[in-house]
Amino acid sequence: MLQRKWTPSRIEDLPLVTGRGRFLDDQDPLPGTLTAAVVRSTQPHARIRSVDLSRARAHPGVAAVIGPEEVLAALAPFPLSTGAPMHYYPTATDVVRFVGEPIAVVVASDRYVAEDAAELVEVDYEPLDVVVGARAALAEGAPLLHEAAGTNVATDRTFSFGEVERAFAEAAHVVEGEYDFPRYSSVPMECYSVIADHRGDSVEAWANFHGPFTMVPVMAGALGLPTSAVRLHVPADIGGSFGIKAGIYPYVVLMALASQHSGTPVRWTEDRVEHLLASSSGADRVMRFAAAVTGDGQVTALRTDLVDNVGAYLRPPEPSTLYRCFGNITGPYAIGAVEIRARAVVTNAMPTGLNRGFGGQQLYFGLERLMDAVATATGLDPIEVRRRNLVDAFPYETPTGGVYDSGDYAAAVALAVQNADLDELRARQAAARAEGAYYGIGTALVVDPSGTNIGYVGLATPSEQRRPGRDKSGSTEHVRMSVDVQGVVTVLLGSVPQGQGHATVARQVAADRLGLPVEQVRVVVDMDTSTTPWTVTSGSYSSRFAPLVTSAVVQAADTIAATIRAAASVALEVPADELSLADGAVVHPSGATLAFRHAAGIVHWDPTSLPAGVPARLYAEAEFSPRETRAATADDRINSSLCYGFVAEIVAVRIDPATLEITIDRVSSVHDAGTVLNQQLLDGQVHGALAHALGGAMYEEFTHAPSGQPTSATFLDYLCPTSAETGFDLRTDHVVTPSPLTPLGAKGCGEGSSMSFPVAFANAVADALPGVPITQLPLHGEVLHQLMEEK
Repeated sequence: MLQRKWTPSRIEDLPLVTGRGRFLDDQDPLPGTLTAAVVRSTQPHARIRSVDLSRARAHPGVAAVIGPEEVLAALAPFPLSTGAPMHYYPTATDVVRFVGEPIAVVVASDRYVAEDAAELVEVDYEPLDVVVGARAALAEGAPLLHEAAGTNVATDRTFSFGEVERAFAEAAHVVEGEYDFPRYSSVPMECYSVIADHRGDSVEAWANFHGPFTMVPVMAGALGLPTSAVRLHVPADIGGSFGIKAGIYPYVVLMALASQHSGTPVRWTEDRVEHLLASSSGADRVMRFAAAVTGDGQVTALRTDLVDNVGAYLRPPEPSTLYRCFGNITGPYAIGAVEIRARAVVTNAMPTGLNRGFGGQQLYFGLERLMDAVATATGLDPIEVRRRNLVDAFPYETPTGGVYDSGDYAAAVALAVQNADLDELRARQAAARAEGAYYGIGTALVVDPSGTNIGYVGLATPSEQRRPGRDKSGSTEHVRMSVDVQGVVTVLLGSVPQGQGHATVARQVAADRLGLPVEQVRVVVDMDTSTTPWTVTSGSYSSRFAPLVTSAVVQAADTIAATIRAAASVALEVPADELSLADGAVVHPSGATLAFRHAAGIVHWDPTSLPAGVPARLYAEAEFSPRETRAATADDRINSSLCYGFVAEIVAVRIDPATLEITIDRVSSVHDAGTVLNQQLLDGQVHGALAHALGGAMYEEFTHAPSGQPTSATFLDYLCPTSAETGFDLRTDHVVTPSPLTPLGAKGCGEGSSMSFPVAFANAVADALPGVPITQLPLHGEVLHQLMEEK
């Protein structure tokens, strides 16, 4: 009988389920902290004639009120990744550009007083015409959000790789499609929270901000301080983020300024309406795809025209949504030539940023809908046309510069088909159609990038405009490890989790590498930028933990292990290179052993006995900085991630002919995340990604009236899936092709299904309703009714 290896449960769970979690809103790190409330715009687009703060300042219990005048006097605009003259501050300064944009901050003795005083702030608006949606932003004569720019296009770049024109000229079929991906969020349980103390020439702040820490120099630049003067703490527990909380940094700067004016530390906790109005969301995208296809279904070239709606401002790190998947823009297919046009436009909506599946959700919705169209044009089965185009040898270099490190895509597809019991699903489909019901089966295959190369942000700037010696590149992570006199190992991570179980896996990896029981390893995940090891690329985003952080843990553990073996060699009187670590001891092939803690004790208590050249140090600062994540080349090719996993997903849906209600019948999801470090956590990540994807596929969308007013600012209008909606037949499985680029062979896994499920679901709905144009999400009964009425 096959024995399954036991893996420990998450060590993070006990504090959370017993009410002992350490969230920021539970903490009061500084005495005398006052509370802030934010005054927000009620207009989607208007010139600010005046802001009267006098009544609010006179309200009892108010310590300070700041507005546009104070912001302009003290802060510089946030530096942008393009040269677009679209200045972005943490508040509006002359023009408000979306409903919910901050205008003023009131600091008072408590939240009630602050909110009361905030209502006394008077803003005189001159309404301006609004722009709703990407197409409207591109229209000739559209109202301008930033007059100095003279356009609503914040960035516009065109790339070409390979013989695109020739491939289209010789194609047997040219297959085209235009698709819309919605703007939606991840609605974490915990909203934004900030405590800031700006007294003197430094800022100390606490925020549930998981990174990326590229934003630390952005904040310092706005405040006019060196980065060393900005100290940021992140609590051990964050109630979800999924990328959304990367958008908190403007509020850190704003509360720092409020603290400077009040002379006290300032706390601000966002409420749910504020979060839905003005935090962050993924970018909605309008896109056109075209494929050059041979008679036997081979896609030889791809054209894409991508237009992202980034909202009112090109808020850093945007326009990154356009470029995060640059290296894998051809997905799992061996397409030899690509032409890309990438634009970001500004509209009167909340600014965008990271969201789980960042960039991949949008890309694959267009690419995988297009592959279904290729199947229709060639008369091939949708799965068969995909099989014919799969990459089948690794490493594989894409036209745009991505290097797929490993994989067995055909095996994953075969397993997904087997687990779906595709023949049975087709029998169900036939039976349903015989009864007059609608039943569809959809497929999506996606490459899942992990370990993002920060160099991709440079693609927004043409190569001839990039300053020599100022390239960006890399996927670096740091870990600090130490051993105390009793042999207990402490691991300090530079990656702040939001529930993924980082401490569990880091402890497991360190214990395995050092031959220790997991109980002898402790992991610290609180982030303090003045003491925690970090770089500008550090943070919990883009599935970095498995490929990057665990690799740094391995390197730190190996450094410690070398010193432990050297110390044990003194006591055992054998060469250090003959020793190994296992079962909490240092072991010699002869059978001689020394407890790990005793070897550690030699380093602490008797360091002069160590062999010459062996440091008396059980402390390691390790970094993992893979050379494969280099800067973009002069011709704009880049390996935009270190590792590339794979997802094959098959979705079956049933649609009620009377109500058009869509029910998910079955999902078969197969993932290749390289070496599986912890099966329990990987399964949890897959299930979580599917739940997020279900929201964007069927329910969630930020919408606006033609007037620019949001129409989804509460949970009455912004619908999210619950456990009741995730009770479908889910069959998950894994193919393992270890990455040759990481010590453990691990790749990321937490985002894959958030990229694949929405389009697999859309493909299933399209299969159920032949002839009905499925070009957008979310899809539900009301949308289907409109589409069928139009048809």
